[in-house]
Amino acid sequence: MDGMGLPGKGAPLEVRFLSGGTQNEIYEITRDDSRCVIRTPPADAPADRDAGILREWRIIEALDGTDVPHTEAVAVCDDATVLGRPFYLMGFVDGWSPMGNKQWVEPFTSDTAARAGLAYQLAEGIALLSKVDWKARGLGDLGRPDGFHERQVARWTGFFDRIKGRELDGMDVATRWLHEHRPLDFVPGIMHGDYQFANVMYRHGAPARLAAIVDWEMGTVGDPKLDLAWMMQGWPEDTSAPEAATSGYVDMRGMPSREQVVEHYADVSGRQVDDLDYYLVLAKWKLAIVLEQGYQRAGDDHRLQAFGAIVPDLMRSAAELAESSGYRG
Repeated sequence: MDGMGLPGKGAPLEVRFLSGGTQNEIYEITRDDSRCVIRTPPADAPADRDAGILREWRIIEALDGTDVPHTEAVAVCDDATVLGRPFYLMGFVDGWSPMGNKQWVEPFTSDTAARAGLAYQLAEGIALLSKVDWKARGLGDLGRPDGFHERQVARWTGFFDRIKGRELDGMDVATRWLHEHRPLDFVPGIMHGDYQFANVMYRHGAPARLAAIVDWEMGTVGDPKLDLAWMMQGWPEDTSAPEAATSGYVDMRGMPSREQVVEHYADVSGRQVDDLDYYLVLAKWKLAIVLEQGYQRAGDDHRLQAFGAIVPDLMRSAAELAESSGYRG
């Protein structure tokens, strides 16, 4: 930090653990009045996480100067001898995450009407992300947008075959439909890859203001509308119904409808969303396969065991949407 000329030189360094898991460890670092956050793979993480952490850095550095809410890119170190793994420093975000306690904070806990802004801000985040000129920002080699949809189906069916432990009702129907209804073309853009309430932070207080999109380990250049579908695939049909309170990891009562959120994304991004059914089928189908891996490896983990019932419902939902969709590519 001193070598990079960062603030606080000569002052004692205070470290506070924020979160961590198998993918990354995150610590708050304070020196004098300066605060930042270090993100690094844990010591026992797979070797490919080193490349992943540097990939994340490239994305947040490229976003500096754009209107996409993100953490400031402070500094990066690719020398594993310093801390044992590569790491980067990003700006500290004074805000809150819906994933923190898997619930809203005040005033969004008691004021359900205020929650609508949380949804619109969530959609706006990826709408703005989709407009970033990724080539001009030095991300021309981040992904392979050509053939993106062709690879999605081939990659994830191959992945499922490797982890397969049971048949999933509806998978053949959804897979065949995805093969037959790929978009003829699309406008490539930066994708987050796992976009949902769990991976953003908001400013404190109302009205809702998105502070930062976080956790970029799945980031790439592809079709940004898949981010929208990933966000919307579990959205309640009726956000005023009592069951909307338990439809996900946060209470969805008071949220705008699917149509309203999608319309806001379209207005901000400038992208057409007439073919969104394709992306919703792909998102449900893909998420079912991702969660099935967790279930097959669950062992005594009760959280992963719960995927055993969720996955078949999700795959049947993908097949039912495919069969009922009027979208023909």
